[in-house]
Amino acid sequence: MTGEAQVVTAAVLVIGDEILSGRTQDGNSHYIAKYLADIGIDLREIRVVPDVEEEIVAAVNALRARYRYVFTTGGIGPTHDDITADAIARAFGVGIEEDPRAIAMLLERIRPDQLNEARRRMARIPLGAELIENTISKAPGFMIDNVIVMAGVPMIMQCMLDAIAPTLATGEHVLVEAIEADSVPEGRYAKQLAALAEAYPQVSMGSYPHFSSQGVRNQIVLRSREAAPLAAAKEAVLGMVAQLRSDSAPG
Repeated sequence: MTGEAQVVTAAVLVIGDEILSGRTQDGNSHYIAKYLADIGIDLREIRVVPDVEEEIVAAVNALRARYRYVFTTGGIGPTHDDITADAIARAFGVGIEEDPRAIAMLLERIRPDQLNEARRRMARIPLGAELIENTISKAPGFMIDNVIVMAGVPMIMQCMLDAIAPTLATGEHVLVEAIEADSVPEGRYAKQLAALAEAYPQVSMGSYPHFSSQGVRNQIVLRSREAAPLAAAKEAVLGMVAQLRSDSAPG
């Protein structure tokens, strides 16, 4: 009898009016989702909120109570609308001050006479937070309790994620099998796939159609943390697809 798999969950909170307006396309959450899957953390939710302090506070408090980790992106730059640090401090009920450690990091890249008021905003950190290194522009992210606050610029966010990842708890990886069902319409296998999903409760099954120059192509994706049920489910699905192809072949 095997023990229950360790599951570590997470959410991503994308902060920024530019995402909601459609001006900027969010690629960060997609990158984070793949990154977390690779290290054994299950991303369970993605939210997008505007640059409104009340909205950020409410979302952070809801997500941090529900998941092991919350990753935020955006709103920690030098301009007036970069309010994420203040919102995080408010969510945790702590003060926020210019952090000498963050100032020292900024001075690695910025001359003292160029460290103006706007740039010093990036050194304002909620009390009790640990800094996250940023080797690109030096302005740090931070982690307070289970909330990881990162930049919105993709290259810098990715740098921060690399810096914080080794410190995070991780769970067992999800195993994935993908089965091509190109010549079989979803409507023909939907009922049988539902029955197989019920027969193999340890395996998550999904059907994903997509369009290509050859027309609609279907892929059935199986996910599980247990190798044996996954292998058995794969054989069952392959058998189903083969039978349906045979039934539709010209006689």
